[in-house]
Amino acid sequence: MVLWPVVALVGFLVLTGLVIAMGTSTTARYEREQRAAASSAPRASAGEPVGAGAA
Repeated sequence: MVLWPVVALVGFLVLTGLVIAMGTSTTARYEREQRAAASSAPRASAGEPVGAGAA
């Protein structure tokens, strides 16, 4: 009688752990790609602010 609630709880915990593990690895890959893209992108010069000469 107590078997099914225990199986349901264990299954829920296993699936929750799986979702957390997948989300963690995906987030890490996304952040790695964002850092790589940011480091290879050309940076704006520290000169005149954008729109400063538009007046």
